[in-house]
Amino acid sequence: MEGRTRANGCDECGGRIRVSETEIVCEDCGLVVDEDSLDRGPEWHNADEESDRRRTGAPLERSRHDRGLSTEIGFGTGTEVTGNRQRQLVRMRRQHNRARFSSKAERNKAYGFTEIRRLVSSLSLPTAVREQSCTLFESAQHENLLCGRSLEGFSAAAVYATCRVQSIARTMDEVVERARAEKNELKAAYDALNRELGLPVGPISPVEYLPRYTSRLDLEADVENRAREYATWLLESGRMGGKNPSGVAAACIYRAAYDHGVDVTQTDVADLANVSRMAIRSTATELKNYG
Repeated sequence: MEGRTRANGCDECGGRIRVSETEIVCEDCGLVVDEDSLDRGPEWHNADEESDRRRTGAPLERSRHDRGLSTEIGFGTGTEVTGNRQRQLVRMRRQHNRARFSSKAERNKAYGFTEIRRLVSSLSLPTAVREQSCTLFESAQHENLLCGRSLEGFSAAAVYATCRVQSIARTMDEVVERARAEKNELKAAYDALNRELGLPVGPISPVEYLPRYTSRLDLEADVENRAREYATWLLESGRMGGKNPSGVAAACIYRAAYDHGVDVTQTDVADLANVSRMAIRSTATELKNYG
């Protein structure tokens, strides 16, 4: 039983000994007097398949360098341990953190995965993007693409490349705004990923940008539906050649707002899509041929 004390003292210092889970430990010197390696707890298993005897536990996470299997020494409240024991715990935690990584490459991967998790959370992206971004970062490390390049840049590039592969509407400027890397670092890393790994990326449809842009401009659903019609017409008519999808989406919103009598300026949508007013004006003029 956990926490139960015994009458006889420790063989080394004569202090009190206590039964804690599978070990009998002296409370004064920390000596392990005896241990019972048998786990006498319940054997959890899948009730649907009697032959499946897998134990339960935390799920494996692809976004951690060790899949989440390593242990950690927690900090606690800081009040239950004082004096020499507190200093000993600090030393143990420091040595444990050093021993978690077997190589510099393992440490770099852990740092890159941490940056990817932070960036994905900051951009409100789904979990699938986080997992695939970590896989892409690890593939780049195996191909020695990280040598001489920024880890932060490659982390941001992995997230941006995953968004491109999954057709999630995020521009490079939006990723750079939340990343700890400059735009030139992200672009160099993304070019290396795309060139060496052959990513199946393609142009993102302007339709993907419409819900987010209309939400930021606080526009009604009718305006979004009209802008969707404009964007679909541009795609089907082959008029998208060489145009920025984000700018096209902003121009469709501007034209749709004009049709519904909503006061939205070219400057508003141009700043939102990070394009020039000339690009908005050019596409909006072309939309006059619709219908």
